[in-house]
Amino acid sequence: MIKNMRAKKNPNAVALGKLGGKARAASLSATERSEAASKAGKARSEKLSAAERSRIAKLAVQARERKRKQEKRDRKGGN
Repeated sequence: MIKNMRAKKNPNAVALGKLGGKARAASLSATERSEAASKAGKARSEKLSAAERSRIAKLAVQARERKRKQEKRDRKGGN
């Protein structure tokens, strides 16, 4: 019987929780936001294996190359 009972969340508390991150980000300077994002990224990457980090880096390089080629085509076609 207890398995079927679900605790209902307080909708007011849920709404306030959704505002928390946005309010904190608005109160931080650009440098502080950048530092927080960098710290979070490093923490996420530490959880990955070396092979997975390498795979992601290769994908990033491919994406940059595609973007560079597209921008070059756009400039060439625009003149």
